[in-house]
Amino acid sequence: MDTPNSPKKAAHLLDDLESIRQLLDDEGLQPPLLTEMVGEQGTQIPLLDEVFEPTPTPAPVPAAQPPLASAPAVDKAPDALLVHLDRELRTAAQAIMQDVINDYAPHIESEIKRRLDAHMERLISQHQN
Repeated sequence: MDTPNSPKKAAHLLDDLESIRQLLDDEGLQPPLLTEMVGEQGTQIPLLDEVFEPTPTPAPVPAAQPPLASAPAVDKAPDALLVHLDRELRTAAQAIMQDVINDYAPHIESEIKRRLDAHMERLISQHQN
């Protein structure tokens, strides 16, 4: 990751994120301000340098039902497998997402700082004129 063109990669990633946002047609939506709470009240958003440890979600406990026939038992086995696979995939996706965030966060932060500094310089020069 520490290559001479890393800032270029960060800029490219920011441009990709912007194009994805445009593709999703969220132009009318405004992002929340940094001072606004997102999600449930009291929920803290982790910082980029914090390591996210996903908490395992307990498997839902099915209500006890009298066995009607052997067919429903056969149907439940694939559902349990799908639930298990879904849980594993989600856990793996969260771990991969955290790895990507950890890898690219410093580059994205430096690119954001560079762009904000440039924007600040433009505002100052406009104000002085």
